[in-house]
Formats: sequence, structure tokens, C-alpha cells
Amino acid sequence: MAKKEVVKKIKLAIPAGKATPAPPVGTVLGPAGINLQEFCTKYNDATRDKMGDIIPVEISVYDDRSFDFVTKTPPTSSLIKKIAKINKGSVKGKNEVVATLTDAQITEIAETKLPDLNCYSLEEAKKIVTGTAINMGVRVEGAE
Repeated sequence: MAKKEVVKKIKLAIPAGKATPAPPVGTVLGPAGINLQEFCTKYNDATRDKMGDIIPVEISVYDDRSFDFVTKTPPTSSLIKKIAKINKGSVKGKNEVVATLTDAQITEIAETKLPDLNCYSLEEAKKIVTGTAINMGVRVEGAE
């Protein structure tokens, strides 16, 4: 059996369990020639347990128009907004505080994001998450 060659890699961020062949999914994947309904069904089944989150997905399209995909963890900013119970970050960045997170909440987010971050330890992941939170105008207790 011949080895399948990856023709295209596509990255998307789609709400978990809510992929449909309509735009934006259809307009991005349609030209790649993959079966939109098949992708949507597989993606929705794979992310059904994470409803409410935006899940980034990396799709590999092969020369015979088959595909496979890998789901990632939700973006750090959306996890921070979800835990801080805010709709959006500060307009003025770190100069305007819109919420406060505890060290335990930062640790929870860092543990979730650790597989996708460019670091090796939980402490390093916490620093990355803390930096994102501060730039969103979310104060982190003990990180002044």
C-alpha cells in the first residue's frame, strides 16, 4: 500500500460539537476537496464532551482527499474568560482590571493548557497563563 502524502494542513478554531458545512468551515475545507459532512460528524463526535469551548483543530488533507485531524486545547484567553466569568478582556490591557483570579485557578488553566504550550513544567505554564491574564486586564493574586 502506498504511503499517503499530506497535501495541505489547515488550522481552524470551531465551537465544540457545533461544526457545520456552512461557513466558515465549508469555505475553508471545500476547496481542499474533503467531504464536509464527514468532517463535521467526526469533529462533533470528538468534541461533544467539551461543549461551550472553542476547540482549535489541525486538519491534514492527503492526496487521495482523505483527512485526519488533531484537536488542541482551548485558547488560554477563552479559558481565562470562562473561569473569570467575563465576556471579554480589558480594552486598556493591564492598565484596567476587569477580574481577579486566584493562584489555584491559574494552576487549573495551566494544567489544561500544558500539552499545547511550549514549556516542560507546570510552573512555566503558570507563568505563560499569568502573563496572558495580566495582558487581558485580569489581576492574578500574588503576581504583582
